[in-house]
Amino acid sequence: MTTQPSKNLDTFDNPKPGRDFTIRIDIPEFTCLCPMTGQPDFATITIEYVPNKLCVELKALKLYMWSFREQGAFHEAVTNEMLDDIVKVISPNFIRIRAEFNVRGGIYTTVIAEHKDEQWQAPELVNLP
Repeated sequence: MTTQPSKNLDTFDNPKPGRDFTIRIDIPEFTCLCPMTGQPDFATITIEYVPNKLCVELKALKLYMWSFREQGAFHEAVTNEMLDDIVKVISPNFIRIRAEFNVRGGIYTTVIAEHKDEQWQAPELVNLP
């Protein structure tokens, strides 16, 4: 195999610094292991962020997500770990990670974690007629 799972998150310069825009990334095939049973957990991960100076590179993000396949983690822990790791490397103005886990024992779990830079002011929402 030419690629392997990795916790390294590569970045690139924001192509339009000074402009607020949202990057939305959908990851429909996320897997990790239940720390109690060792059985696989499946989720759709949605990452939405407003970059500051850096953006996360997508191939590195794919390999990062792949690194969780053999890791036992509670849904809440893995979602917050992702948030912390991405914030650490790109320091976005704002980021939200939504992890929608598939049904297990008749229960769906959705975990949403957010980070906002204290210096950043969100733009005013424009409502068009």
